[in-house]
Amino acid sequence: MKIDDNNEACRSGEENPGRRRFLARLGVAVGSLIAIMAGLPVIGYILLPVSRKMHRQWVSVGPADRFTVGDTVLVSFENPSARPWTGVSGKTGAWVRRVGDGNFIAFVLNCSHLGCPVRWEASPKLFICPCHGSVYYEDGTVAAGPAPFSLQRFRVRVRSGQVELESRPLPFTETTT
Repeated sequence: MKIDDNNEACRSGEENPGRRRFLARLGVAVGSLIAIMAGLPVIGYILLPVSRKMHRQWVSVGPADRFTVGDTVLVSFENPSARPWTGVSGKTGAWVRRVGDGNFIAFVLNCSHLGCPVRWEASPKLFICPCHGSVYYEDGTVAAGPAPFSLQRFRVRVRSGQVELESRPLPFTETTT
């Protein structure tokens, strides 16, 4: 009695080699496609900040005579890098202090630890973060708490009697003095 070659292959559990090769290649192709689809957003997330142009713009925060020497004042302004759909979150703020006739210092509103807004306490002359207790001296350097570095500063200029800050996309990635 002669056994058919195809029946012998079926009884031993082997599949058709052409079918096995096709399914293996199909599995590799589908897996590669899924890996590419999952990887593109990650690659875009990494490369987008490198390719995006930083929008730096001078923003007026008020007339220079509004600020008295030695006082630290909270000012708010529209972030020029905000998108039209950001609404209220497109507003940001800064702590501005007049230190002389034409000299101003402006600090970023956010703590360097986790970005909570700091508040100015005039009597001890300290910036205090309510979230985790970071404290900064009046020059923005760290006095206490978990903050890893000083408050970041805006560049400030006075032009035509108006105090202007150089606004950049927040959070800042570099420190300016």
